[in-house]
Amino acid sequence: MEKLTICLFLFLFSLSLFSSIADGGSIGINYGRVANNLPSASKVIALLKSQGIERVKVYDTDPAVLKALSGSDIKVTVNLPNELLYNAAKRQSFAYSWVQKNVAAYYPSTQIESIAVGNEVFVDPHNMTRFLVPAMKNIHQALVKYNFHDKIKISSPVALSALQNSYPSSSGSFRSELVEPVIKPMLDFLRQTGSYLMVNCYPFFAYESNSDVIPLDYALFRENPGVVDAGNGLRYFSLFDAQIDAVFAALSALKYDDIKMAVTETGWPSKGDDTEIGASVDNAASYNGNLVRRILTGGGTPLRPREDLTVFLFALFNENIKPGPTSERNFGLFYPNEEKVYDIPLTREGLKHYVDRSPVAGNQRMQKGNAPGQTWCVASGEAGKDNLQAALDYACGEGGADCRSIQPGSTCYNPNTLEAHASFAFNSYYQKKGRAMGSCYFGGAAYIVHQQPMYGNCKLPTEE
Repeated sequence: MEKLTICLFLFLFSLSLFSSIADGGSIGINYGRVANNLPSASKVIALLKSQGIERVKVYDTDPAVLKALSGSDIKVTVNLPNELLYNAAKRQSFAYSWVQKNVAAYYPSTQIESIAVGNEVFVDPHNMTRFLVPAMKNIHQALVKYNFHDKIKISSPVALSALQNSYPSSSGSFRSELVEPVIKPMLDFLRQTGSYLMVNCYPFFAYESNSDVIPLDYALFRENPGVVDAGNGLRYFSLFDAQIDAVFAALSALKYDDIKMAVTETGWPSKGDDTEIGASVDNAASYNGNLVRRILTGGGTPLRPREDLTVFLFALFNENIKPGPTSERNFGLFYPNEEKVYDIPLTREGLKHYVDRSPVAGNQRMQKGNAPGQTWCVASGEAGKDNLQAALDYACGEGGADCRSIQPGSTCYNPNTLEAHASFAFNSYYQKKGRAMGSCYFGGAAYIVHQQPMYGNCKLPTEE
């Protein structure tokens, strides 16, 4: 009986570890309204529900939107705009009034889960930076008055330009002129209130400006050999992960390793000016579709492999009166008539049959001079022992991988290491799935290589 209990415990423990990988993060969407042709708020909420979206972020507290969200079970992030930061910072009475009118009047039937105080304040030309943290504190005090402070978090979306260094990821640091006046006070506030850092992250802009050195596959989460960070030895397979880890490294440099993160904006435009390299429907579909799979299938970044992310796609609609280049009006997943700009999954159920069908992805193996099948899936030693073991257990169990050759006494049992055994199991699963996109991930514990790996005297097979 005691042995049975121990075995059951070990099984459940292993299952729980893999569940943390398989459950993954959360996908939300930004509902921007800088347009004059959008459907009514009630129609928009119906659209969100039809797509299985469980989180939405808005850029104000429009009563029509908050009323339409009532009873929808969609979690909402509302925004106190930059132009109100001064009043919120200088007058506690203003903060009380704002929370009463824009939060208490709708909560909890409208499931407001967080308040974004300002948006990319550091790059606002009106220079509202010094009012940010005082405004956050006053809004929090207003939440305390209504006893909402344990249920509604306060943060402020930060643009990636708040970093002084972002490449390589290990050198990530905040701009020196921001650290003492605002970054540290804001992070102290987030720590004290149990909140998280909101970050807006756009690999598109980095690729557009550096397409001569950044591979498109790397920017779009497609198969690629990866980029090794010389500072920490970690291998990155997407620009998104590298950018997020640059922020994590910046937090670590200031001794705020305990602060979690949500990506409050990311996306890729489906159309742009001639000078906006990479803006296309195919690339937008690849980036957002592969990002959804990356987030929902679980696993954190190379630097924080166990930390799932909540990510808000930008944006729900193309917004026809946004200023700036053509791309600014073409980040939407939907046209204003509610038709899809391109078809990607937004839920775990939708991922089951998703394939990145873009022209580049379909031809990339031939472009590299490889015959079909000349790829293998191997374990990442950087994923951590617990993650590797949980993923190995899944692959050999529910995943249906052929793990006979790594059993004691079998041909490929040696070398008897977790990484070698996991590589055999992961590769078996990958080959059985026809090397389909997404079948070599295992919550970030695996990656694809283009040269046949050998462990001891055993080579990984090319197909099963």
